[in-house]
Amino acid sequence: MLLALLGCGSAAAAKLNVVATLPDYGSIAEAVGGEKVQVTSLVRGTEDPHFVDARPSLVRALNKADVLLEGGAELEVGWLPTLVNGARNSKILGDAPGHVLLARGVRMLDVPTGPVDRSMGDVHPAGNPHFNLDPANGRGMAASIVAALSRLDPPNAGAYEQNGKKFTEQLERKLAEWTNALAPYRGTKVVTYHKSFDYLLERFGFELVGTIEPKPGIEPSPTHINALIPRMKAAGVKLILSEPNRPRKTPAQLADATGARVVVLPGLVGGVPEATNYLALFDYDVRQMLDALKTP
Repeated sequence: MLLALLGCGSAAAAKLNVVATLPDYGSIAEAVGGEKVQVTSLVRGTEDPHFVDARPSLVRALNKADVLLEGGAELEVGWLPTLVNGARNSKILGDAPGHVLLARGVRMLDVPTGPVDRSMGDVHPAGNPHFNLDPANGRGMAASIVAALSRLDPPNAGAYEQNGKKFTEQLERKLAEWTNALAPYRGTKVVTYHKSFDYLLERFGFELVGTIEPKPGIEPSPTHINALIPRMKAAGVKLILSEPNRPRKTPAQLADATGARVVVLPGLVGGVPEATNYLALFDYDVRQMLDALKTP
């Protein structure tokens, strides 16, 4: 009996300790790693990933990590470097094998063509960092995670590759389902609070007319809102998309003034109870958009 218990403990200890900045990355890592990984996500699904409190628990998680999955497009730049430096873990520093930048596997939107400075708001030199909200980017993220786990744990590379293939096949089936469901609404005009949903809108053929924020990360002034209302009316905007952690007053004001519908969509896994994993996130978001578009 003792030997059996020791064996179980050894198997548990052999799991790769994966730390993901976003729960979306963590969800894909769980799908790829299966029982051979232990996954911790630093950001809660209800949080704004631009701004995360540097809790001691996050430093401890990074200290024990074999793998760190981050976006690599500066979404986490305001808080992650300090935590990583404080963790003192050489496995996840710089170009270490355990430090994985998932943006390298996807096509970025809104990449600036000139110099970037703070007067432009929260603009990132690498492009819009919310690439997790194009479900098709799940393919590239999964491939990067498969490669990283296989590199660090060669004996289980076959399992990671098989799990990655299974995840990608599930993703492709769901992507076809979501695309077909939203196809009748291609070209729908949309306003968003932040530039979080650019990837989602491009994937399904929706048109972004404007944002409630005048610049990324800058809260709107009355002047900006008063100018946005006639633009929305002229374009025939149908939807106003906002995340659960955004203020509700201004979207409601715009809806009253224009007749558009406010749709609150989680931008991360765990943002609502139904968004339990990466595929469930888009199941929920697509369903909310369809319900709003179908309602007279």
